[in-house]
Amino acid sequence: MNVENAIETHYRKLAGSLSNEYEDLYESISNEKLRALFSTLHAKVVNLFDSMNHRLPTGDYSNHFWADPSRELVQAIEIIEALERSLKKSEFAFAVDEYYREKITFCKTFLSKSGGSAIPPNTEKMELYYTIPIFSLQRSIVIENQKNISDLKLIGEGSYAQVFKYFDKFYIKTFALKRAKNDLTSKELGRFRREYEQMSGLSSPYVLEVFGYNEANKEYVMEFMDASLDKYISTNNGKLSFQERLKLGLQIVRAFTYIHSKNILHRDISPKNILIKIYDDVVVVKIADFGLVKVIDSNLTSINTDFKGYFNDPNLVVEGFDKYDVLHETYALTRILYYVLTGKTSTDKVSANLRSFIEKGLSGDKRLRFKDIEELRQAFQNIKPS
Repeated sequence: MNVENAIETHYRKLAGSLSNEYEDLYESISNEKLRALFSTLHAKVVNLFDSMNHRLPTGDYSNHFWADPSRELVQAIEIIEALERSLKKSEFAFAVDEYYREKITFCKTFLSKSGGSAIPPNTEKMELYYTIPIFSLQRSIVIENQKNISDLKLIGEGSYAQVFKYFDKFYIKTFALKRAKNDLTSKELGRFRREYEQMSGLSSPYVLEVFGYNEANKEYVMEFMDASLDKYISTNNGKLSFQERLKLGLQIVRAFTYIHSKNILHRDISPKNILIKIYDDVVVVKIADFGLVKVIDSNLTSINTDFKGYFNDPNLVVEGFDKYDVLHETYALTRILYYVLTGKTSTDKVSANLRSFIEKGLSGDKRLRFKDIEELRQAFQNIKPS
């Protein structure tokens, strides 16, 4: 089927119930009707999952899901799958979020078009995506073609993914490749995919650049960096001047000024998630690892609400990681900036020139902390050499 005709066909099917509620999540999609389709289908699925949540969790027994929403959800799933098939080999080929893909597949096992549906026992509540897209254009870079790419070399590994470097013979340049591990759950894969989506939507010299997501291999390409902040500081700690440290710190502040301007909190600030690119004439900081970001003022239930990040406020263990706010972010950034200035992670013995900065930024009373990045920047710039 012709791509434009396929989009028009499905658009007309939903003509009586079009919704622009989630269009901002799909603003990068050039086709206006496809953008409206994604927004409408997103709204339908979220609203119907929300309705189903009133009957969940089911415990040891099944529960009845009403007839009308059952029919509506069946129709929405059929349109999603038909649209996916129609656009599969086109510039508008798209992927469904891993978590929602799993839930849609699960719902197909029990949904009925008549008389309602019996939700199986031990079904948990559905997670609702208010600020994260369910659908995303694939825009894949296929890296399996080895004629331009030298062998992958493992350079790092975390809980969710491995990072490789490779040399591209066409671009005559080294890139990094981040690949999800094979044993991830659908939620973890969803987090991995959303990390890419989040980073691909940012454009700053202080944020790591990503170039494409390969849906089949669950991996994406990114610019290759020379070191993490902790490696750079530990290697150069004895020879960095105060002014050089101050310049590095101000780059970090500029990075988070930009990140916060996009209404997101990073939540995983550490010397390992801040990377360094060394050019002939300048050292540049870039922020990476956006897998735990939180959208400010969002009602979205986070994929990860367990305490994360070893530079984070320890009080989050009690408060709950889902309560993370800008005062926790300035806390972690205070620790990072102290590390940049001193090469130390412990704040037990703080020199006189840094004492007021540390006492404010790490105050146990959150009301006394730096209220935002701008206040933190001003205080950091005013620090004098010891």
